[in-house]
Amino acid sequence: MRYPKISGFSDEIAEDVDTQFAVLGKLGIRYFEPRGVDGKNIADLSEEEVSRLGQKMEEKGIRVSSIGSPIGKVKLEEDFGKHFEQFKRVVEIAKKLEAKYIRMFSFYHEGGADWSQAERQEVLARLRQMIAYAGKQDVVLLHENEKDIYGDTVDRCVDLMEELACDHFRMVFDPANFVQCGQDTREGYRRLKEYVAYVHIKDALMEDGRVVPAGSGDGHVEYVLQELLSGRYDGFLSVEPHLGTFAGLAGLELDDKMAGLPQGGEGTFTLAYRALEEILDRISVNGMKIF
Repeated sequence: MRYPKISGFSDEIAEDVDTQFAVLGKLGIRYFEPRGVDGKNIADLSEEEVSRLGQKMEEKGIRVSSIGSPIGKVKLEEDFGKHFEQFKRVVEIAKKLEAKYIRMFSFYHEGGADWSQAERQEVLARLRQMIAYAGKQDVVLLHENEKDIYGDTVDRCVDLMEELACDHFRMVFDPANFVQCGQDTREGYRRLKEYVAYVHIKDALMEDGRVVPAGSGDGHVEYVLQELLSGRYDGFLSVEPHLGTFAGLAGLELDDKMAGLPQGGEGTFTLAYRALEEILDRISVNGMKIF
């Protein structure tokens, strides 16, 4: 049995999409979460570049799990009208690439950790406008709990979901991002599980926020996945390594799967994927292995 659908931010392998797809093929991964494509952000691709990407996807048998967009990753103080036009362009790209999901965020502000009621209302108003458009276009916005945006803590993610969750607005659960905000991912999962439609596989240390391979940090990744998969979660698990500056790699006790990894981005992406594999190898549902 092998039912979790694996994807990943393959721009952490290399800038060029040909190399990205070659490595994904080596690992047997058939989906990707496009964020950087040939050195450009997915939101900035021209019509010709989107068409070329679609052709390469078809040639390699790779599909999009979710668009790794930058939408909502701007300050509230910036021009929302201009940002909304970029959002509409991202929706257009998603549809051309036959992507159901679009990853997005809930805005930064200049006020530090404290958010005023007026700022909260502005966040909600902007998200409602984007959700309404997503509904008309039949795509699903996935809010990621990114550090320093409105929806970074468990409480504020719950607030967003209780106010806005619907068929076109759900949640990406990112364990490492919660750790970097000092949040308990087990509590976060218990409070948000009904809204989770997508998972980023990333772990971090509570002590300093450093990103480490899944299962090596304080994100309780195995607990979250065991609970999700026991509930028959059938969404994507998207590998997001962020290990480019991971200094502890040499000190890890690597098993045969992780020995002799390639150098550079391919190596760190492979390490992140193998760490996920190890966790999935330990998970069973109703006494049956799922991977």
